[in-house]
Amino acid sequence: MSEAKPPSPAIQRIRLRTELRKARTKTGLTQRQVAEKMEWSPSKLIRIEAGEVGITVNDLRPLLAVYEISSQRKVDELLDLARGSRKMPFSEFRDIYSKEFLQFLAMETSASLIRHFNSLQIPGLLQTEEYGRAIMRAYSSGLAQDTLDRYIEARLARQELLQGDEGPEFFFILDESVIRRQVGGRGVMRAQLERLAELAARPRVHILVLPFSAGAHSGMQGPFTLFEFEADEMPDSFYLENPRGDSYASSDSEETGRYVERFWELEDLSIKDDVDVLLRRMAERTGEGSDDLVSLLRSGTASADA
Repeated sequence: MSEAKPPSPAIQRIRLRTELRKARTKTGLTQRQVAEKMEWSPSKLIRIEAGEVGITVNDLRPLLAVYEISSQRKVDELLDLARGSRKMPFSEFRDIYSKEFLQFLAMETSASLIRHFNSLQIPGLLQTEEYGRAIMRAYSSGLAQDTLDRYIEARLARQELLQGDEGPEFFFILDESVIRRQVGGRGVMRAQLERLAELAARPRVHILVLPFSAGAHSGMQGPFTLFEFEADEMPDSFYLENPRGDSYASSDSEETGRYVERFWELEDLSIKDDVDVLLRRMAERTGEGSDDLVSLLRSGTASADA
């Protein structure tokens, strides 16, 4: 019988911050009072309790004394959580990612089920390297080559979630425009569509296509991602990001529920069966240029001149 897989660092950090908040509340101390006793700045404690930063074992021991936690079993439990939560996913990419997006990545690596809708581009988890580079160049024309390489390195590292038999179950809904837009040119887009077709055939990855024939729909308001977690400490959450890079995340049950319902509505409008076959055919036509609007216009002009 195999050993149980330890909780992710993100979940351990949430457990720890919850325990520390409860312990401080039980003592009746304010954050300012605790910070003064620990000779910390108040912002340090605020960030620890918010889960924005971890806490070292050396800092945690005297903090537990302030909270009058003396049970060795409880102390050991909290010290283990501190050790397990120090190495957050993708922390080595703090130089290129915002605090909010690092929290998104922590949720992504901890979730048991991920739902994503996109009407603008192929989601990062599904992008080929060439497609990703083309997107990055389009977003930031002055991006330095070494910074671009860092973004691509991080994106490819994220895609390890798709490998093997274990990991989250994924549901991606892509607007038809996403698979038609020739990002990087025909060759890059053909390879990207072939990659999507290969991924769509995997048991943990479900790719759906929302066709133009669906007409106006709620997804036109923008992309969003939904996370479900097995751990009780992690409430279901959603994440929004606009083209300017502004983001919003929430675990409010009402807000999250509305986005889950929106996803289900889009799912009902989408093509679900034989999507891998559809994507391979799209890849062939993209390579040939037979469904390109410019080609269609030229063919119409040629017919008129005949």
